[in-house]
Amino acid sequence: MDESADAQRDALVALLNELLEAERAGARVASETAAEIDDPELHRLVAGIRQDEAHGCAVLVDAIRSLDATPTHATGAFYEQAMAIDGLAERLAFLNRGQRWVVRKLQALLPTLVQPDMHHALTQMLVSHEKNIGSVDVQLRIKGSETGAA
Repeated sequence: MDESADAQRDALVALLNELLEAERAGARVASETAAEIDDPELHRLVAGIRQDEAHGCAVLVDAIRSLDATPTHATGAFYEQAMAIDGLAERLAFLNRGQRWVVRKLQALLPTLVQPDMHHALTQMLVSHEKNIGSVDVQLRIKGSETGAA
């Protein structure tokens, strides 16, 4: 492999590991947040996000390994930042900010990928994040418009 291809691979691995740290943080935030939610519909939504984030971790681990690299075991700083937020609506809004960050990273990355399997898997991950952002936005609007909502 020439130096240019080597540098491109290293940059891709670094970005995938950065995304993996973020997904791992998102999964932990969603898991711990879901455990605090009494509302069945909102609990289902946040538990579903946790499942999607965990799936995203698996997708990224596979992508990194397909490049003969080692996936990070780190969890992004996003986890501690999010869990420091006490209010449920505020934490969910922050979780959505993290989801939007991943969407932006994936939107920039996808056009550059030459690996069809990785492109497909990361496209599915992008779609899942976009869907979850929309669902959380709807719930935040509903909960925000309810007077006396806890």
